[in-house]
Amino acid sequence: MISTAKTYMAKPGEVQQQWWVVDAAGKRVGRLASELAMVLMGKHRPTYTPHVDTGDYVVVVNADKVEFGGAKWEQKVYTWFTGYNGLSTETAGERLERRPELILQEAVRRMLPKNKLGRVMLQKLKVYAGPDHPHSSQQPQVREF
Repeated sequence: MISTAKTYMAKPGEVQQQWWVVDAAGKRVGRLASELAMVLMGKHRPTYTPHVDTGDYVVVVNADKVEFGGAKWEQKVYTWFTGYNGLSTETAGERLERRPELILQEAVRRMLPKNKLGRVMLQKLKVYAGPDHPHSSQQPQVREF
């Protein structure tokens, strides 16, 4: 017996993308980043298609109030290449003081696909250190994780 059921494949531009606001105050970085990555990829929808951007826009506020477990504020080290010999390093505590939105943005970036589509998905993530954001004209809805 041959099945006649068809698998739905979304087409680019066919999916209506929504805007969400997430409050990161008091949330663990890894758990929040994995939930954000799922929404950015579109895996929260039944119409998820791997090769099409079916995800939503996410605005994260209060990124300076995220939490790490254990002693990660002193032990977790971020490194990056500056173009000169050697690498620049800083701890998670230093990064929280300097640019707190980078902590969450880097955690989400590493959970997304490592290709052109993943870079497009990351552009839909807007992270802000304080409670205010400039995206009120998009009428984002509050989403709890």
